[in-house]
Amino acid sequence: MTLPTHAGVVVIGGGIIGCSTAYHLARDHKADVVLLEQGKLTSGSTWHAAGLVGQLRSSASITRVLKYSVDLYKGLEAETGLATGWKMTGCLRLATNADRWTEYKRLATTAKSFGMDMQLLSPAEVKAMWPLLETGDLVGASWLPTDGQASPSDITQSLAKGARMHGAKLFEDVRVTGFEMKDGRITAVKTSKGDIACEKVVNCAGQWARQVGALAGINVPLQPVKHQYIITEKIDGLATDAPTIRDPDRRTYFKEEVGGLVMGGYEPNPQAWTMGDVPNDWEFRLFDDDYDHFEQHMTQAIARVPALETVGVKQMINGPESFTPDGNFILGTAPECANMFVGAGFNAFGIASGGGAGWVLAQWVVDGEAPLDLWVVDIRRFSNLHRDRQWVCDRTLEAYGKHYTIGFPHEEYASGRPRIVSPLYERLRQQRAVFGSKLGWERPNWFAPEGIEPQDVYSMGRQNWFAAVGDEHRHVREKVGIFDQSSFAKYELTGSDALKALDWICANDVSKPVGRLTYTQLLNTRGGIEADLTVARLAEEKFYIVTGTGFRTHDFSWISDHIGEGLDATLADVTEDFGTLSLMGPRARDVLADVTDADVSNAGFPFGHVREIAIAGHTVRALRVTYVGELGWELHVPIAATGEVFDALMAAGKKHDIRPVGYRALESLRLEKGYRAWGSDITPNDTPQEAGLGWAVKLRKNTDFVGRRALEKTNGTALKKRFAGFTVDDPEIVLLGRETILRNGEPVGYLTSGGYGYTVGRNIGYGYVRNADGVSDDFLASGDYELVVAMERTPAQIHLGPLYDPSMSKIKA
Repeated sequence: MTLPTHAGVVVIGGGIIGCSTAYHLARDHKADVVLLEQGKLTSGSTWHAAGLVGQLRSSASITRVLKYSVDLYKGLEAETGLATGWKMTGCLRLATNADRWTEYKRLATTAKSFGMDMQLLSPAEVKAMWPLLETGDLVGASWLPTDGQASPSDITQSLAKGARMHGAKLFEDVRVTGFEMKDGRITAVKTSKGDIACEKVVNCAGQWARQVGALAGINVPLQPVKHQYIITEKIDGLATDAPTIRDPDRRTYFKEEVGGLVMGGYEPNPQAWTMGDVPNDWEFRLFDDDYDHFEQHMTQAIARVPALETVGVKQMINGPESFTPDGNFILGTAPECANMFVGAGFNAFGIASGGGAGWVLAQWVVDGEAPLDLWVVDIRRFSNLHRDRQWVCDRTLEAYGKHYTIGFPHEEYASGRPRIVSPLYERLRQQRAVFGSKLGWERPNWFAPEGIEPQDVYSMGRQNWFAAVGDEHRHVREKVGIFDQSSFAKYELTGSDALKALDWICANDVSKPVGRLTYTQLLNTRGGIEADLTVARLAEEKFYIVTGTGFRTHDFSWISDHIGEGLDATLADVTEDFGTLSLMGPRARDVLADVTDADVSNAGFPFGHVREIAIAGHTVRALRVTYVGELGWELHVPIAATGEVFDALMAAGKKHDIRPVGYRALESLRLEKGYRAWGSDITPNDTPQEAGLGWAVKLRKNTDFVGRRALEKTNGTALKKRFAGFTVDDPEIVLLGRETILRNGEPVGYLTSGGYGYTVGRNIGYGYVRNADGVSDDFLASGDYELVVAMERTPAQIHLGPLYDPSMSKIKA
């Protein structure tokens, strides 16, 4: 077959992700699709995948993606006539200690929150299901009956046939060699067999995705890692429908295959493959067997399944899999090139994800925006930091090693740190700061009092920082605290059409006079919240935009992509130009007045305003804003002057008992005030009205903006879900998010975030209450509420307003 000279969409890569994406583009969207595979279909990492299919993840959207895979695999053979090897065997996850058991109780709660029935079994029940298992050390196991296994190559060939049936054209032995680019967009794909002009490209090149992306200047931060498993000879007494087993405390997994077992694992000392380019001719190839490295898994597996000691090994598979620095896969629009989309880095669960990832990626390609909240896998969660190959390799190996470790709340990565530090790093370290890391930035999470080791001690209950964070929290409520928030992402939008561009992009009205700032969401065409940030108008044609650390690439990309064509509006990332000091608390004005000649009275500097003021001889952008519910300012300081300004504030604040405060206290303070956090409480799945943020949307103004039409369609109709707060009195309970909300005993939603409010002295959670017939004030107020925490029901009170609301004069006076 000769290659066509033109296609609507070119998909690069013929593994399960590429074939699934091509199938969905052709089936659901009747797209003009060409798929190119440099070798043969499945010849990269798909063919040697182990084929376990699990569905539960900590994100509701990703769980939905994985559930979709299972539904697709069940019915695909009927459509294409090609078997997929799908077997719904269920999956047992084994627990051998109390912390793991708590993790499973939380997981089972999450599963029920997401509409899945995960059960908790006793060791005896596990033994009855899997007689060959040694169960003497078990506390119990979780059981998800709808999980299963499949044949990776068979599924892929079935998807490929389905793609062809719906009109897609698939070509093997065609290598992509480059791209023709114009104005930052791809106009044609260059190949070993000729060029194809196209509108869009989807990079599903697996472990080659990084180098394919690099041909278009795109960074795909993944690392091939050697992953080994064995296939045994037949084992007497092993049922053909035996559940798959995950034994994380022994770091191993098992699945039945032709009467024997597939067994592999995730070791703490993984082996990276290459940090250079993956050889193009690596087709259906494996590494040499490495029994020395694999012995650690063998020892653990024999202890769990003693029959393994005497059974023969039919084959050892040692092949590369693509892993990422955070263990989540990579989907979406590349920030460097608006018409290249990526689906790669599946961390050895590409088979489980393949069906669903292809479904959402196809929709993303057609619409230009994600169909669900896919933030945890969005390629725009990365930054320029992730261009550093060594850093990506080190962090990826750490993530691989943690694949089966207990997921303690608030756990931080250790590798590649410290990487990016603010000018205050050493000062705060001397104040006994315990740092966390966000997009490479070291940020103080809390400050250890004398006598307490300045490091996190992880546990499933209250952690070692709990009391210290309470002291910091109270200090901000009663006196004054200073937060180093220099990692905030900061942009400037300039030009004669800057306001026109923002008017279209922002849901709130940013057309305020110079000197004003606006809190606003940026919406997608469904009316869902894609970003939430502040816009300060510094001059007629100059706006200063501040957003969260982790959203730097995403929000910059979203704003850039939505600036109308031909407009005179230039977006620049100025994150590293400014340090940010947040001065918060009832004595904040007293401290600020001591270090500047500017009028910082309420009349001279009202809430929601921005001024340039002088501190310690430096010009500082001061934003009167708060995320903690107290009087306060964000002070944006020229980066080199951050230390001097901090020192001046600390010296002037001494008599007001100023102290540095960390991000854990910030989180607790914002929970009490009911401020929403993007990525958890508000996401692309949620509209401002559902989130209780309708007041920040300019629907009354006759101005069009992204998402307006979707909001107008639902305006005046009963909302089917609404954001609400909940408190729990039991001090022993720890709320983290994803706990099920019960109303009159029936599940109506789950928590999106949780924590502890030290001022109100209670656990606080937020989440959406759902009801198909509408969620009115009466419906919310009339219910009797409980939360399910680690499978235990506990009484809860609902709150529709802030839990902590000092008098308005206290915030604004």
